[in-house]
Amino acid sequence: MPVLTNYYQHLYNCPVVELRGYTTRHELGGQILAYLDFGGATGSAKDGLAEGMLALAAEKGRLQPGQTVVEASAGTFASALTVAARSGGHPVILAVSATLPQSRQEALRRLGAKLVFSGALYGRKGAEELAAQTAEECGGYYVNYFANDDNPEYHRRVTGPAILQQTDANIDAIVAGVGSGGTITGVGEHVKAWHNHIRMVAVEPYESQAIGGGFIGRHAIPGLGAGFVPENYNPYIVDTLMAVPSGEAQRAAREVLRADGVPACVSAGAALYAARQLLEKGKAKRALCIFSGRTVYE
Repeated sequence: MPVLTNYYQHLYNCPVVELRGYTTRHELGGQILAYLDFGGATGSAKDGLAEGMLALAAEKGRLQPGQTVVEASAGTFASALTVAARSGGHPVILAVSATLPQSRQEALRRLGAKLVFSGALYGRKGAEELAAQTAEECGGYYVNYFANDDNPEYHRRVTGPAILQQTDANIDAIVAGVGSGGTITGVGEHVKAWHNHIRMVAVEPYESQAIGGGFIGRHAIPGLGAGFVPENYNPYIVDTLMAVPSGEAQRAAREVLRADGVPACVSAGAALYAARQLLEKGKAKRALCIFSGRTVYE
């Protein structure tokens, strides 16, 4: 193996594994593959995405060396973006709600982010407006990853090609959870351009079905179901939309750890459960699900 110039090169080379233990456990008449899109500081796909989006912004001349990076986020993407930006020599300012728990504030500050606070009553929209205003005032670059095409563009360039190359396109379905909408859109647009026979399956929480036009409520699948339809989401490349209950996603994540030794997070469990449903209903014989994060067990 050659010496890498930086750690992010490793994150761009995610493995595809067959989940034989899980399929045997459920007596499925087919195969389920998993694209393990994790391995960085946050243990999620956000690590590669954050660095990739910054690289794309620099490539297009929107991000200059040493320029401040601004985002409206306090979750996993905020952590991944802070690590990626600071390692690239960029200060980071995060616009967050005033109600953000103190422990989370401290965690983001330890990574090197500066926090600015929006009013609790204004929700995500308030944080986004504050981020845009902050970027304008400090001459920074506002990432805006829920509505920035560099998000799906990263997956058009990296995730989609990697999946097709590693599987020789010998799959009939790709299953991905919808958070910011970048993964399903970028992968789907790349795949559909070359192999229209591959079904694209989008997954959202059963308890919060913004994309499906259903009830929007609280759920227990972190990273999915933001409660609105992301601007990055392209419905025209989605063949099937599936809603997975939080309990089933949690159960699938535990089962694949025991059956295959894969430390899937709950959102990965949601994609896995949806893939299982496809096989059980005869809608796929060889499905690949994108695992966007891992869980650490001690």
